[in-house]
Amino acid sequence: MSPRRELRGRAARLARLLPSGSAGTGRAARTPFVLLVVLLLGGGLITLLMLNSALNEGSFRLNDLKKQTTDLTDDEQALQRDVDAYAAPDALQRRARELGMVPGGDPAFLNPDGTVRGVPGAAAAPSTLWRPAPPPPQIAGPTPSPSPTPSATPKATPNPTSSQVKPAPSTSGR
Repeated sequence: MSPRRELRGRAARLARLLPSGSAGTGRAARTPFVLLVVLLLGGGLITLLMLNSALNEGSFRLNDLKKQTTDLTDDEQALQRDVDAYAAPDALQRRARELGMVPGGDPAFLNPDGTVRGVPGAAAAPSTLWRPAPPPPQIAGPTPSPSPTPSATPKATPNPTSSQVKPAPSTSGR
């Protein structure tokens, strides 16, 4: 028998399909394929990492914007509560009295043809329950002369304790 046997049948067909030769040539043919697979996997992982980082950055930005929106909404609601408090009828009345205003008299209206409808009336004298706002504190210094001339000091608000009634402005155009 010879050291090298001839293969027959099925084994011969399998031997023809397998490369014959040294073991190093099979590895040399596989090296580019392995490098290609490693590069594709590495590139895919790097791309996935970059995509994940971009999504996380967007998530942080979204959370910051939600917090900012919540803060601005709270500020808006606080300001709206302040506006509502200042617009309440009792607050308006209190502020008007602090400024020295009194309720108006009967109104008169002008018709389109120029005639007056209604009878204009003067504002009523302030009630005894109403007290004017105290005058602002004066800075210590020289005192003004006791009797200034009427033209030198105009009055900004009427004296609510006097019995004078402020005349209503004429709306008739006369």
